[in-house]
Amino acid sequence: MSSLLRTRTTPHLAASTALSLRAVTKAYDGSVTALDDVSLDVPRGAFLAVMGPSGSGKSTLLHCASGLDTPSSGAVVLGDVELSRLSETRRTTLRRGRIGFIFQAYNLVPSLTVEQNITLPLRLAHARPDRAWLEELVGRIGLAELLQRRPGELSGGQQQRVAIARSLAARPDIVFADEPTGALDLDTAGEVLALLRDLVDEFGQTVVMVTHDPGAAAWAHDTVVMKDGRIHQRFARPTAAELASCLTQLRTLA
Repeated sequence: MSSLLRTRTTPHLAASTALSLRAVTKAYDGSVTALDDVSLDVPRGAFLAVMGPSGSGKSTLLHCASGLDTPSSGAVVLGDVELSRLSETRRTTLRRGRIGFIFQAYNLVPSLTVEQNITLPLRLAHARPDRAWLEELVGRIGLAELLQRRPGELSGGQQQRVAIARSLAARPDIVFADEPTGALDLDTAGEVLALLRDLVDEFGQTVVMVTHDPGAAAWAHDTVVMKDGRIHQRFARPTAAELASCLTQLRTLA
């Protein structure tokens, strides 16, 4: 199994793991197995894409890995905390401070300004914003001139940038992105993916992205391809053509 590329990080961080799935199985109604004995390590500062045909288990993997759902068996460990042992209340508290989310739907509050949307998770967690970090973040993401606008005044790409900034406001251990470019045109999607890659390479952020698009996955350092609830293949710095070929083969076998 290949190791994920690390850049601009210190030696002790390079050896650390942001997320670990250990023999995770998720079954629904006792008969449908969405994840089947999946083990996966994601180092800090890595950008990992997860792909697979519909029903392959990629979304269930994201839900279990992020603490949105609990596995039927196995363990999910975020840093030094085993999520699968926490109560729902404690998982919710942990997600607010240590996990960021980016979705295809931007999930912005229309009545709030850009700045208020970005800091909303901090307010919900009763945490004080780090103003120096937020200033650096909005500057890097390209939102410094848009902070007083509302979502309805922004393009789709700008709204997704706000969602990305919101996911990073609490400086989370890891960010989960679920089809983050699915609602964007090709050029805007490329800009958003380049931004995610830069945040990983420049800030050392850890990102796990679920996508159906081989072109999007090619922006990641590594890509895991799921099939029937298991990891079918893992690619190190793959091209879009390699990933498309793998998916085509899986569809042919199906």
